[in-house]
Amino acid sequence: MKIPFNKPFLTGKETFYINDAVNSGKISGNGKYTKLCHSFFEKKYEFKKCFLTTSCTDALEMAAILLDIQPGDEVILPSFTFVSTANAFVLRGAKLVFADSSNQNPNIDASKIESLITKNTKVIVVVHYAGMACEMDEIMDIANQYNLFVVEDAAQAIDSFYKGKPLGSIGHLGAFSFHETKNITSGEGGMLTINDEKFIERAEIIWEKGTNRSAFFRGEINKYNWVDIGSSFLPSEVVSAFLYAQLECLDDLQKKRKKIWSKYFEAFNLNQNKTFELPYIPHYATNNAHMFYVNFKTVKERDELIQILKKNQILAVFHYIPLHSSPFYFNKHDRRILANCDRFSDCLVRLPLYNDLKKKEQSKIINIVNEL
Repeated sequence: MKIPFNKPFLTGKETFYINDAVNSGKISGNGKYTKLCHSFFEKKYEFKKCFLTTSCTDALEMAAILLDIQPGDEVILPSFTFVSTANAFVLRGAKLVFADSSNQNPNIDASKIESLITKNTKVIVVVHYAGMACEMDEIMDIANQYNLFVVEDAAQAIDSFYKGKPLGSIGHLGAFSFHETKNITSGEGGMLTINDEKFIERAEIIWEKGTNRSAFFRGEINKYNWVDIGSSFLPSEVVSAFLYAQLECLDDLQKKRKKIWSKYFEAFNLNQNKTFELPYIPHYATNNAHMFYVNFKTVKERDELIQILKKNQILAVFHYIPLHSSPFYFNKHDRRILANCDRFSDCLVRLPLYNDLKKKEQSKIINIVNEL
C-alpha cells in the first residue's frame, strides 16, 4: 500500500461545471465562472477586489508590475520560500534582500526587517508558511513608518486568519495558489487580491494584457486600446469552473484537513521523546491545515525518517533550499548568515496530508515516526 505525499481531492462537480462552461460557448476567461469565483472570495473574505490568475506566480508578477518595481529597487523577503516569490521581483530588476526566519517557525522574523531597510527599499514581501500568519501588525507598522508596500504571499494560506482578518487581506496586495498541492485546487491556478483601491483599475488592465478590454465589454468606452504593460494572466473558464466546484465545498474540505492535522499533532504531542519540534501556531494565527511538518534537531535525523518512510512506501519530503544559498543568487547575496532559515531547510520534513488520507494510513505513518 503506497501512501503518496499529496493527492488532489475532487468534489464530483468539477466536470459538470466544466461541461457547462464549454457548452456556454464562452471558455476563454473572465466569463460566468471567473465572476462566480471572484464574487465568492470578495463576499467570504471581504477582499476589495480579486483577479483569478493562471498561477500564484502570475499573481506575484502582477503585483510587481502594479508596484512599479524598477531596476535598483530593493525588496525584502524571506529566504525560506519558493522561487516564485523572488522571481516576480527579479524579473522587474529588483535587488533581493533576504531576511531570516523566526526561531519558532519558518515565517519571516518581523524583528529583523527594519535593520534591512535602505533608501532603495520599496516592498516587504511576507510568506505565510504552512498557512500560519506572520506578525502582520508589526510588519504593517514598519511599512507605514517607511512608506513601503507590503505583499502577502498567501500561496498556502487560503482560509487562514490573523487576529480575525483573512490572510491576503492585510497587505496592499495578496497572492494565492490553487496548485494541485493546495487545500483547494484547479490543477494550476492562482489569484491576486487588491486591498488598496488605488490599484484596482490598473490591475484589471494589466490582467487583460495591458488593454482596457474589460471596460470596453462593460460599455464604458467605445473601443479598447493598449494602454499599459501587461500579459495574459487570466485563466480560462474551464479552470475557473473547476475551481468553483472546489469553492462550494471549501468548509467541508477544511474540516477534514483540520481533523487529519489534529490527529498528527495530538499523537506526536503525547510522545515524550522530544526528537523533533511540532508546528508552532502563534496566538494571533489560525491553522488552515495546509501541511503538517516536524522539525528535527539534525539533518541526519530528518533524512533517516524520510528513508524509513520510503522503505514503508510512504512519501515524505523536505522543503525549500534557501534562496540566499541558491546557485542563481548566491553571489548576489550579501553573505549574512541566516541561521534559522538554514535550520528549517536542513531539519524540516513534511508528512502526507490530503483529504483522502485514510485513518489506517495515517496511523501507520504516526506509528513509524513515534517508533523512530
